Amino acid sequence: MKIVIACLMIALIAMIAKTYFFSFKFQAPENYANTGPQFELTKHLSGEILSEGLIFGPTGKMTNSFVAKMVGEWDGDTGTLSEEFTYSNGKTQSRKWYLKLGTGNSFTATADDLVGTAQGTVSGSTVRITYDIILPEDAGGHILQATDWMYLTADGAIMNKSEMRKFGLKVAELIATMRPVQPAQ
Repeated sequence: MKIVIACLMIALIAMIAKTYFFSFKFQAPENYANTGPQFELTKHLSGEILSEGLIFGPTGKMTNSFVAKMVGEWDGDTGTLSEEFTYSNGKTQSRKWYLKLGTGNSFTATADDLVGTAQGTVSGSTVRITYDIILPEDAGGHILQATDWMYLTADGAIMNKSEMRKFGLKVAELIATMRPVQPAQ
């Protein structure tokens, strides 16, 4: 019986260690400092951008997909990113981020559905942004803690992965692509 309890304790410790020390949430910007190409907010989040993505619920099952048309505009160190989402369930959503470049590789952002101010860091080919988001009322109106990572690829596409947590537990995940819309020739 003691061996079974010891094995269960080891398994529990291993599961906790994996969750808290070897997971998506614990990546750090410095892990990507020397990666390329270099992500530049004013360049890569500028102009028309098309995003396509999937949303997963707490069980890991896909719950929705979306297409979003985005427009990034900059005036010096301040910018906006307007988003128009169309979801596979027929719903639509408009959002707008207000971005402000900070010192070094930091930036802040606000949006109508955030609590407070988002904190961001650009490092190498990545961007990490953390914030508290308020879900729409038809999705429960919960406040979730979000960690967003954007990874710039060699051809200029951005891969986006987000995790949303409540009480430390992952309740949703988003995976998306973001590509600049090429002008018609």
